[in-house]
Amino acid sequence: MKTSIRRNRRAAVAVALGSVLALTATACGDDGSGSAGDKGNEGSGKGEITFWDNNGGVRTDIWKQIISDFEKKYPNIKVNYVGIPAASAQSKYDTAIQGGGLPDVGGVGTAMLAEVAVQGALEPLDGRLAKSPLNGKLSQNLVQSSKAAGGGDQLYQIPTSSNNGTLWYRTDLFKKAGLDAPTTWDKFYTAADKLTDKGKNRFGFTIRGGEGSIAPALDAAYSQSGITSFWNGDRTTVNDPKNVAALEKYVALYKKDTPSADVNNDFTKMVAQWDSGTIGMLSHNLGSYQDHLKALGADKFRGLPNPTQADGTRVQISNPVDGLSLFKSSKNKAAAWKFVEFALSQEENSKFNQSAGQIPANTDAAEDAWIQKAEPTKLAAEALNGAGTKIVQLPYYLPDWNTISKADNEPNFQKVLLGKMSAKDFLNTLADQLNKAQADWKQNH
Repeated sequence: MKTSIRRNRRAAVAVALGSVLALTATACGDDGSGSAGDKGNEGSGKGEITFWDNNGGVRTDIWKQIISDFEKKYPNIKVNYVGIPAASAQSKYDTAIQGGGLPDVGGVGTAMLAEVAVQGALEPLDGRLAKSPLNGKLSQNLVQSSKAAGGGDQLYQIPTSSNNGTLWYRTDLFKKAGLDAPTTWDKFYTAADKLTDKGKNRFGFTIRGGEGSIAPALDAAYSQSGITSFWNGDRTTVNDPKNVAALEKYVALYKKDTPSADVNNDFTKMVAQWDSGTIGMLSHNLGSYQDHLKALGADKFRGLPNPTQADGTRVQISNPVDGLSLFKSSKNKAAAWKFVEFALSQEENSKFNQSAGQIPANTDAAEDAWIQKAEPTKLAAEALNGAGTKIVQLPYYLPDWNTISKADNEPNFQKVLLGKMSAKDFLNTLADQLNKAQADWKQNH
């Protein structure tokens, strides 16, 4: 069944590519609707452009505010806003690529970036960024994540924001136990053990065993092992002996220093469990900050970037990046690019990310006052943009990535927690699937 899922997905991409070639051969009509085979043009830099928000409803208000600001600065450009719910954004883009009607500019996250780019729908942005006032003003780690997610050859997305792995910990419990903040992995494991008292239903940590478990497990492995690349040539490093040892140490926390219910917990259950007040630490992103504030109050917890190695070395996996893409079929690329530049300016990018609760891609925006007052976001931005931070780029560009990291291996990770599968066998299985997917991608690429 899982094999057929992957085959169907590869077939879908192949069909999409075939459609692109057919569209290119026959050209597209003169109805003004854009399709993947339409090369578009620069246009006058004035007139109307259409913007698709790939998180419509959630981000509608802030985007309309940014659009209003933009139209005040550029009164000769009108932006038509179209909000698309996040769950249907990928299918909406795929349908428009096949049949026409693509926007001039749109939100495209890294999870879908490669599939949209491989169908020939996106404009390469390296040259535009090099000549832009934005050049040198964007987080280089985020730009590299954007480039890697698109396949690594060209930049198809200008990053707007990112989340970041955060270790939330109970400052009151740490103080009572006389523990240092869990800034390193050694201090993390010491705290997990010391804060656990099973008889009183108290635990040092809550581990994610349900849906979405693979990314935090890989983050813990690479962060501890210090391996800084996902690939060694065309072979993945996930099953490197150092990663195996790191994962073994991490999963050994289950039921020893974590609740047994963790094996089935997704992030909502895990966050609710931590907010109940009997667990010392939780690894999640910045998105749960407001939940913690409501449940615990600001004086009972802190959020730090995930632990470093003993010498301060910080390695973390890439997180999904939100961003804007320019569509090749646009008839007014000059005006669409002005909109991208404006949205990524310090003031507007800061405004967007304050609303979204994420890390701004604009490094000047990352220094703004609201971030300085929100310590978890401030520390996450500093970690993300730190000169010593090494980002392990996950292969979002692989058509099989979502299937491999979810349907195929989340059940296997649960087996590891339950002692029914070794960490070594788990990572070897994952590595075998990734190596095959990489080989298929290179052949088709």
